[in-house]
Amino acid sequence: MNTDDFIQKTGVSRETFEKFQLYADMLEKWQKSINLVSNSTLSDKWRRHFYDSAQLIEHIKTSDKALKILDLGSGAGFPGLVISLLGAGEVHLVEGVGKKCSFMKQVVQKTNMNAIVHNERIEQMVVFPVNLITSRACADLDKLLELTFPFMTDYTECLFLKGEKSGDEIKHASKKWCFDIKKIPSKSEESGMILHLSNIKRK
Repeated sequence: MNTDDFIQKTGVSRETFEKFQLYADMLEKWQKSINLVSNSTLSDKWRRHFYDSAQLIEHIKTSDKALKILDLGSGAGFPGLVISLLGAGEVHLVEGVGKKCSFMKQVVQKTNMNAIVHNERIEQMVVFPVNLITSRACADLDKLLELTFPFMTDYTECLFLKGEKSGDEIKHASKKWCFDIKKIPSKSEESGMILHLSNIKRK
């Protein structure tokens, strides 16, 4: 996927794409000294990272300007910074590695997006209620729910980008959790899946 494909598939404005290009350029530059993403994926970054994250926006109520989102294990900002650039709401990115947080803070500053980077472990954060929780390649489903449950209200939903083992993760998590789930095939990875969870309760 090249930049034209990304623009066509996401429908972003030229102004928004310029911010994405700035983000992508910074990713390339910082990757030389910090392992932000796998080196083998960098040449295909528009599909593997940017579009993979951007597809979540179709499932986010962007019309709700009060939307508060928690993005766990943000790493280089996928998917949190991407959905923030697409107007998802106030995104809180949680990442324990200081250098990755420095990178994300630089991207936030240069693109002027509505995002806040938390350089800490989620277990040590001050809890606040959120409408939506997102994550990509961070932890298995049971662990994700365990870590984020304190931030959930009765109406909180989750969008988790998962790989081919998502079925096993759902089965394992169902032993401890009750939830409604929609399994949405990924548009960027043939074996990928978006898990859309709601009505989450501990058994």
